[in-house]
Amino acid sequence: MDFADGELAVSAPIPGLVVKVLVAAGDAIEEGQPLVLLEAMKMENNIDSDKEGKVVEVKVRKGDSVLEGDTLIIIG
Repeated sequence: MDFADGELAVSAPIPGLVVKVLVAAGDAIEEGQPLVLLEAMKMENNIDSDKEGKVVEVKVRKGDSVLEGDTLIIIG
């Protein structure tokens, strides 16, 4: 989801469990960089950045259960 000020919300594509958060607020990131490791159906999935920017906010922690569409990271 894009915000008016150019921020992008990275959402969970499937329901799962957050295994590892690979970035922190303030980190500079590149397009394609892994942000979160999500376990779903006994498989680990990298959730990657769709754009270059800076991590504005991390909305999840290791161990969190997320549903499809839940916001994981906000990129500015």
